[in-house]
Amino acid sequence: MWLVEGFTRPEVLVSHANARLNVHGRLLLVDRVRRQGWAVAHAAKAMGISRQCAHRWLARFDAEGQAGLADRPSRPRCSPRRTPAGVEQAVLACREEQRRGQDWIGHELGVPARTVARILRRHRVPYLRECDPMTGEVIRSSKATAVRYEKDYPGQLVHMDVKKIGRIPDGGGWRAHGRSIGRSGAQKRARIGYDYVHSVVDDHTRLAYSEVLPDERGATCAGFLARAAAAFATHGIERIEAVMTDNHFSYKKSRDVAAVVAGLRRATSSSSRTVLGRTAKSNGSTAPCRSSGPTGTSSQPMTNAPPRLNPGSRSTTLDAATARSAG
Repeated sequence: MWLVEGFTRPEVLVSHANARLNVHGRLLLVDRVRRQGWAVAHAAKAMGISRQCAHRWLARFDAEGQAGLADRPSRPRCSPRRTPAGVEQAVLACREEQRRGQDWIGHELGVPARTVARILRRHRVPYLRECDPMTGEVIRSSKATAVRYEKDYPGQLVHMDVKKIGRIPDGGGWRAHGRSIGRSGAQKRARIGYDYVHSVVDDHTRLAYSEVLPDERGATCAGFLARAAAAFATHGIERIEAVMTDNHFSYKKSRDVAAVVAGLRRATSSSSRTVLGRTAKSNGSTAPCRSSGPTGTSSQPMTNAPPRLNPGSRSTTLDAATARSAG
């Protein structure tokens, strides 16, 4: 594309959904009119915009140069009706000192309660229900995680978890055959069983390893953990320092799992350990069902199939570091 003399390549910006021209299209418009000598009407027609729109971008270029062709935020330059800064500081000080709600603070300062609420949210002041009524310190977690943690290097911590999923009968489930399937008594009494998706996720790189296994017993979990550690080693994560799991009986009492953890400990320079706690739902079990999934066949061909690894973009550049476990 021909550019106006003296132009440098603009930064990549995102236009709104209904914009006919992005930054590169505006550059092309200016280049055609100012350098190639096109008529504004002809350039506008060729680019599918009105003459008024073309004149607007040309005027911005003449006044501000290349910077005038960039996207502008929709936020107004000034908000004359916004609450003064002194009132905002008074609301924040009253909240910190009195630890009262928006209705009480609004009546005390003569400010509408809704305005007080907007000020508190704008400054990210925690809700009273999350704070200690005596000290005002935050003692309860919010519904959404405020700060996501991430370990410093690969293998420092891995999260291990198992998801129990009902099997799909031969010929497909109700998505393929409708709700009428399984109406007879024999069909209802038939036990289809479950598949168990075992997953391990590295906390730093988010490298995941999963297998579909027939149960979640101690020997099965131990074998899966050993294979997951070997798979991580092939991607540069050669050491696992800590494995976080839930409080399932197989993790706490199984001798097979303890033996695998002891083997990981001997294979590392630092002491590997198993951390029992609450694991993250890394397998997306709460995601909505999609009709585009494999509903025409049973789940039997999927069981014990070779796992698909998705190491991500960062795992290919890892040096010999550490591997971690699922929680």
